[in-house]
Amino acid sequence: MIDLAGLATCPAQTWGSVRLVPLVRAEPITDLRLNAKVYGDELSMASLPDKTLYTAYVPHAFVASWTDDGTPAAAYGTQLGRPLRHMCIRTHRRMVRRVDKNRLRFLPLHLALEGFLALHFGGPSMVWEEWSRQAIAHGLSPRVEEAYSGAEVRGLDDALRVFEIYPGQCGLLLYVGDTLASAFVVPHPDDYRALHPTLVRDLYGELIYEYAMFYPARDFLAVIDETRVSSLEDLRAQAVRAEREWADFHDSVMAAGLLLAPAREEEVYRLGRFALRRFLPSFERQRENHIGETIVDESGRLAYLKTFRLSEAQSRRGYLLSVLAEHDWSLPTAASALGTDVATLGLRLERAGFGHLLRQDMLDAYRKAKR
Repeated sequence: MIDLAGLATCPAQTWGSVRLVPLVRAEPITDLRLNAKVYGDELSMASLPDKTLYTAYVPHAFVASWTDDGTPAAAYGTQLGRPLRHMCIRTHRRMVRRVDKNRLRFLPLHLALEGFLALHFGGPSMVWEEWSRQAIAHGLSPRVEEAYSGAEVRGLDDALRVFEIYPGQCGLLLYVGDTLASAFVVPHPDDYRALHPTLVRDLYGELIYEYAMFYPARDFLAVIDETRVSSLEDLRAQAVRAEREWADFHDSVMAAGLLLAPAREEEVYRLGRFALRRFLPSFERQRENHIGETIVDESGRLAYLKTFRLSEAQSRRGYLLSVLAEHDWSLPTAASALGTDVATLGLRLERAGFGHLLRQDMLDAYRKAKR
């Protein structure tokens, strides 16, 4: 479960289909700081520990700086321009790399996406008769997923440009068509001001891209009980009550799908008293599924958060892979767990984009059985 303790929800600002909800810290975290290293528009390749390569559009990296004694960490300058040199493909040695003793460079969102793409990447653990030679030999290689740059999400650039940054703001929940697209939290208000422009260069799911075109944000009107207002103090009290009701509604209803999201977490790196982690959802159907990464301190307080909402198709693929892996990739056993038959499950796998993993004669038999 994601704990937003220490972060207060402020009134939202809307622009077309985009709703921006500020998150404010009463006490900033000073011994961990973040800044961005902006790369450009070329593709990137990162070498992974299992000898595979991750290739994607990586517009920027984050550099985390921290101190071991709790004293304030220095924030390195953020480069928001384009790099001096350009190459067709940019190569990184790994997703997370230590720059020096107290500085760590990591690729935001891609750290989480690589964990999603590698989900049960090895394929069948046993040589069941239904799986093709390719599935046995190479697993899910290659596995490809699609995402959209924030610049392609209608209205996002304008919304971020006119957005009013609150004093003490350390985060933002971004909704498109009142669907939660992404959460972004950093340790310090100065970090947020520097990194706010990077939101338009982030990656967003297919659902968010479509909602930006078709669904406007709703108006949430604050209602003042005029029978209880006879002075400025009464009016101020009514305004405070309306803000509190909005925050309660947002945290319990609008952001509920995110706060309950993590089902599996993996610690990626230690940063002094902090830990960099990434998480995957439960892939339950008919609910939101978010992947992302966090940095938390030794008490579990959230210092950094960045999330990506999976599309329905991506959630289905993750769900099917998880069920198969849970049942040792046995189609009969997995089909029984799903309450269906083998032929139906085989055709579901084909529709999800995993048809190449099954033997062609088996797929033909499944189609014949369903005529």
